[in-house]
Order: sequence, then C-alpha cells, then structure tokens
Amino acid sequence: MRTKTLTLAALTLAAGLSLTACQGGGDSAASTNDSGSSSSSSAGKSADSSGSDENASTTGDDSVTTQSAEGGSGNGQITTGACKTADLGFSTTNGMGEGMLTVRLKNNGGDTCSLKGFPGVDLKSQDASGPLSAERSDLTAPAVAINPGETTRFTLHYPPAEGTGAYVSAIEVTPPNETHSKALSVSLRLQIAEGADQKVVVDPVGTGKQ
Repeated sequence: MRTKTLTLAALTLAAGLSLTACQGGGDSAASTNDSGSSSSSSAGKSADSSGSDENASTTGDDSVTTQSAEGGSGNGQITTGACKTADLGFSTTNGMGEGMLTVRLKNNGGDTCSLKGFPGVDLKSQDASGPLSAERSDLTAPAVAINPGETTRFTLHYPPAEGTGAYVSAIEVTPPNETHSKALSVSLRLQIAEGADQKVVVDPVGTGKQ
C-alpha cells in the first residue's frame, strides 16, 4: 500500500488551521534514538525498493552480496541477510544544508546484515489531516553491508519554510524490504505552497557522504 501524497497547502486551508512561528523549533532536527515500532503505510513503498543492480545478487533466503558500510571491514563483498527493523537503531541529525535531514541506521544485532533500496518515510504534521509520504530521488541504490555496531545513512530533502509553515513533529521510517517502521521525533517546518509536498524527497540507503 502507498500512502497518497498530500498537498500541505490544501490541507491547511481546508482545516482552517492558523500556523504561527511559535510552533516547534525551526528547521533543526533533534537527535533521536529508537522510539518504538509500528506498521507503516509506507512499507509498501520500501518493500519493493530493492530494484536491480549489477553489483548485487539476491537469493531465495534474502541474502545479498553487498559492499561494506561506513567503517566496514568487508572489503566490498559480503553475503548477508537483510537487516530487520528490530535490529536497527535509528537517529537523526541536520543535513549538510538547509532542508536536509540525515537519518542514520545502526546495526544493533549480532550478525552482519544488508540494506539495498529506498526507505519509506512518512512525515507527521499537526497541520495536515494525514501523513505526507516522501517521493524517491533519482539516485541509484547501492547494496550496503552493515557489521554489528556499524552505521549507514540516508538523506531526506524537504522545502524549508521561511517563517511560518507546516510543522512536522515526527517521521516514520521503514527500511528497504521491511514491513515494520520506527517512529522518530523531529522538528521541521515545511514550506506551504502549491507543489511544495512534491519536493519532499528521500535518497536510497547508503548514498551521500558516509
């Protein structure tokens, strides 16, 4: 199932909500640890996100030949099983520029696991009647192996508000090829304008500066 992309401008006007600058803490994202697990409507998006890649091969037992993640020692070729949401730790930090949120995924399990594809990301705003689902970017998804205790990451891009805007207090993240999500507390303000919701974009796991 794919959550229908919502137009924040239309939702805000229809709800008759008044947005003020006093809501939330601007565009800074609070660093966040695990905050519970739930099923997400974005899981359908991430479950089919593995795509095709000449550098990876998938077998019937969900193992995939991958490249080592940040700080990894796999020398580029490790055959592992897919990472499960329950074995991952999640945290968020501000990205390199305004309108960017970095989400880090840490392997808290006892075995090396792999991720390949786009995560599902739903933004929860008190100024909208439902979640806003991030669209996928045009980047190619690499296959990444994460050894126990190591991390990888992905980036969420959004149009930041100038002054008032739609306040986002949480996001739900569903890792690639998973059906369970993690809720993370954030503090973001999105621009309210025609088509602004279409500019909320997520990159695949393992891309960008690790």
